[in-house]
Amino acid sequence: MNSYLQKLIAMLFLLLSLSSNTYGDEVEKDTVKIGSYIISLHDIDFRNKEYTLRFWLWMLYKNKDFDFANRVEVPNAKSLEKPDVFIDSTDNKNWVLLKMKCVMKQAWKVNDFPFDKQTLKLKIENSAYDNQSLIFMADTAGEHADPEIAIDGWQMSNIESKTTTSVYNTAFGDSRLGKPYSEYDCYEVHFNLERNAWGLFLKIFLGMYVAFMIGYVSFFIHPAHVEASFGLQVGGLFAAVGNKYIIDSSLPETTSFTLVDSLHATTFVYLFLIIFSSVVSLSYYKHRNVAFYININRYSYLLILITYILLNVFFILSAIHDFGIF
Repeated sequence: MNSYLQKLIAMLFLLLSLSSNTYGDEVEKDTVKIGSYIISLHDIDFRNKEYTLRFWLWMLYKNKDFDFANRVEVPNAKSLEKPDVFIDSTDNKNWVLLKMKCVMKQAWKVNDFPFDKQTLKLKIENSAYDNQSLIFMADTAGEHADPEIAIDGWQMSNIESKTTTSVYNTAFGDSRLGKPYSEYDCYEVHFNLERNAWGLFLKIFLGMYVAFMIGYVSFFIHPAHVEASFGLQVGGLFAAVGNKYIIDSSLPETTSFTLVDSLHATTFVYLFLIIFSSVVSLSYYKHRNVAFYININRYSYLLILITYILLNVFFILSAIHDFGIF
């Protein structure tokens, strides 16, 4: 009898051991080696906060249920075209290669425009498996982008890939989870865009500086021609306002005070000072105090020109070196 009980107990332990091993195989995490190669970046749209990205994406993994051919998710994309899919196997692993095109969302930083530096990010997840089943491992071998990518007015730099964890404070309706919380492994590619800015700066701000000079030359008009003097000043002010609206139409709306706002606001204030100075000096001229008129006129146009140039240089250098003024 004792022998029979011993055998029965031994069989129970064996069954429990096998059950434990089987369960462990089911929850064992599978590592997915993932990499990418950027082909092109184009259609940069500041107004609509987007750009278009084309890239190769590949994964090597064992678990066929992952099905990356149909379950690749790009969380920060506005839209995703159906990718070209190439499936093969290597070293007893599934190999999936995808050629993808996405319209990406981007919160552009325009405080220092046109001397802005942008940091862009591509995120990849599997839409079906959280990090209890799937772990990403970045393939860092080789380059991450085509070195001949041409982005008009921009330079791409500091491209790096890494893996992170995306946290969602929801169970997505899965009642088996104890709390509304989910974690998904995420593959990310970060890279910077920097402008070749001086040509663009001259193009967009040349009109503003011409508008200022139109108002400024009124200092050299004889006070007897008061209509011509005030006509130039008001014309310069309206030209500066028009230039501001043209630039704003190509930029996203923002509540912060940008370099564009600072330079235009400075121009508006100084054009007003030119008008105010002309009114004061003209008043003295009409009261036949010509000497005082000459002094006001002389000191006004020197002080206005010098301080206007210094303020512009200060704002521009702050934007170039990103001092955090704006």
